[in-house]
Amino acid sequence: MAGIDRLRQITEAVQEAGRLGVAELAALTGASEMTVRRDLEALAAQGVLERYRGGARSLLLRGEEPPFGLRSQEGQETKARIAAEVAGLIADGEAVVLDTGTTCLEVARALEQRRLTVMPLSLHSVNALTGAPHLTLLVPGGRPRPGELSLTGPLTEASLAALRFDTAVIGCCGLNAANGLTAYDLDDAAVKRAAIASARRVIAVTEGAKLSRTALAFVAPATALHAVVTDGSAPQDAVGALSAAGVTVRQV
Repeated sequence: MAGIDRLRQITEAVQEAGRLGVAELAALTGASEMTVRRDLEALAAQGVLERYRGGARSLLLRGEEPPFGLRSQEGQETKARIAAEVAGLIADGEAVVLDTGTTCLEVARALEQRRLTVMPLSLHSVNALTGAPHLTLLVPGGRPRPGELSLTGPLTEASLAALRFDTAVIGCCGLNAANGLTAYDLDDAAVKRAAIASARRVIAVTEGAKLSRTALAFVAPATALHAVVTDGSAPQDAVGALSAAGVTVRQV
């Protein structure tokens, strides 16, 4: 099992159980106890869990998303393909609002050389686009969330309300035809709603696995989306349901 896959499996197992021992995690992952101990130290450094002698306890609430640093290492090739597809849907000269999250960060990188006006809603993406030669960068106000560095709060929402964009590129924690687009964080959900309201066209970006998930905070119905760009692992029944709701689904 690749290191990043093992870290994800350990994170999810400890989160579900609340706490697990090193021997239990070694049996689960097929790794040695020495390797599991190193993994637990790495996850503890990211704030995912707390170590105790012989095991670890989760610091994440059930249903809470793992931290940005861990997610950013997962599925990088898939996210890059999604980002390239999204970049192809955006014409030079457009004004784009770019949501938070690791897939949207890849979209920022894919847009770096384009002639666009872009307002990122994450300081990670602001940093990626600073100094882009042909791009006009707009930075909203707001309060950065630790780790995610997403901008939230009334200042962010006011920045969005003051502008009108051609395209909003929106990330998600869950998306399906029945429950719409959802997020784990309530403040993040409010900013996503403001971004959607400010744009003429809405493109959601997500790995296929999220099309079978529903997170805590409702953002918008699926019918608010014009397109979804995802990967080939997306469940086909979920893809079919979104298409039946009038959403164009592109799989890369």
